[in-house]
Amino acid sequence: MTTKLTRLPTIAFAAFCLGQPVAAQEVDYANQPANPRGSTDGPTTAPGFSHPDQYLHVQATPIAENMEPVIIHQDDVDQAQQKLADFEDRTGQKPNILFFLTDDVGWMDFGFNGGGIAVGNDTPNLDQIAAEGLILTSAYSTPSCTPTRATIMTGQNPLHHGLLRPPMYGEPGGLGGVDTVASILKELGYTTQGVGKWHMGEVEGSVPNDVGFDDYYGFLGVSDMYTEWRDVYVNPEIALSPERMKYMEELDFNHFNVHATPENGIENVYEIDLESIKNLDQDWARYSEEFIGSQADADQPWFLYHGTRGAHFDNYPNDDYAGKSRARNTYSDTIVELDDIFGRLMAKLEETGQLENTFIFVGSDNGPEQEVAPYGRSPFRGGKGSSWEGGTRVPTFFYWKDMIQPRKSEGLFFYGDLFNTALSLAGAPGAEVANYIPEDRYVDGIDQAAFLLADKGQSARRSVIYTMNAHLAAVRIDEFKFHMVVQLQDAIFSQGLKGGFSGAIIPETGGTTMVNLYENPQENLNIGNRYLPIVTQMGQEVSRYMDVLQNYPPNITVAMPGAAK
Repeated sequence: MTTKLTRLPTIAFAAFCLGQPVAAQEVDYANQPANPRGSTDGPTTAPGFSHPDQYLHVQATPIAENMEPVIIHQDDVDQAQQKLADFEDRTGQKPNILFFLTDDVGWMDFGFNGGGIAVGNDTPNLDQIAAEGLILTSAYSTPSCTPTRATIMTGQNPLHHGLLRPPMYGEPGGLGGVDTVASILKELGYTTQGVGKWHMGEVEGSVPNDVGFDDYYGFLGVSDMYTEWRDVYVNPEIALSPERMKYMEELDFNHFNVHATPENGIENVYEIDLESIKNLDQDWARYSEEFIGSQADADQPWFLYHGTRGAHFDNYPNDDYAGKSRARNTYSDTIVELDDIFGRLMAKLEETGQLENTFIFVGSDNGPEQEVAPYGRSPFRGGKGSSWEGGTRVPTFFYWKDMIQPRKSEGLFFYGDLFNTALSLAGAPGAEVANYIPEDRYVDGIDQAAFLLADKGQSARRSVIYTMNAHLAAVRIDEFKFHMVVQLQDAIFSQGLKGGFSGAIIPETGGTTMVNLYENPQENLNIGNRYLPIVTQMGQEVSRYMDVLQNYPPNITVAMPGAAK
């Protein structure tokens, strides 16, 4: 039996409010038109739109028990595989691979992301090549330099590789002899060369010559380890104390630019002080140029990992770059120098006929450091040391002449994906990576070769898992980011410079802390209570990764002071 309810129509209701008598009308609700999508005013006729790289409604596909599941775009995979097969038929070998990793450079420091000349440091070389390649607007590092570098080397996030923060001044801990992208590429027939900043441990088993590099030229630590205690304007308490200076000079960490090979181990080349540090990036650029030149007629492909010194503090530009940036500060001068160095490496590739044969990645190990001015810029909240976007979303592009279609993409990319992608290009795609690592090792990276090489490739990554110190901090799917652990950078100190390493960690949120990164890149407006269907999906992704951590527990080797190991 159909129930008929009585209601007052809108006109009748107005009359009623004016005190005029009206007659009630009967409405047959059972036969009203359906309204599955619209508002209470009625259904919408707008069809809506589908966009690429959006996977909230899609489940990723498992490919191996100890690897992250992936979103498979078969057309992209087929096109990428055909491109790679044609390349190998044409050249007779796999591509060369160049990783150009800068230090503490913010998302908006380079011109291809809106910075460059607009912020006082023009970057024409980087901008030109980026425009001819694939610019990723949502590429993610970890919050800090050592964790990111170890992530690139291992394909693992910090909870799995265990380097939660940088080892400093000779502290124990490091990579510990694990299989790295370098060692596996070597196994796949590559010559492996490292140049520049290492900072993944100085102990035996963790230095470059122990983890797959045929040759390494650079320093084992980080800029400030060699400079701040020498500078009377930075640490006068040490620099003007003879006893403390002697203590630092004798402290058990390597004070030198080194040359490392498996045959000869670590050889000290020259001590790094306030004069020699000015020329490190120039010296390292020379070494990489010479390596590229030496490989022009080689019969096997090569991997070059070039980690710049800049723009990590302390920046001491040499005379050729001091004041060269429009901003005329030490940070911007260093950015200009890095742009010139990148241009030199590109010119050497072209001069030696290797540009067409080389896959190139350019990025930064984390967002801008925010405690030692001058420093980098980001349009996002937070900086280095935090899991806010400013600390983890970094400037990134890929270039491979005539192989990568010029474009921009918002597809998600995690720096652990560099491990899988490099191995894929070398002949170990997808789940085949599992053949080169122990069964008990979890790989957080994803093979993104199809994303990068297909003309309109989409990301194979459904989510980004953010870590911070020993915490699983956040997860992003599409434009939504769900926070579990956050850092309040000004929660402890009320004045002065406040950055990611000096704030307070909030280990428990209210449970619906979610932002829309398109509408709110500053992450200061919670929308979780209004978007509970999405919060539920985000929670399920968190639960999925908690299960991963249950099956492949965290391996903490270098932690923050006071943290449990």
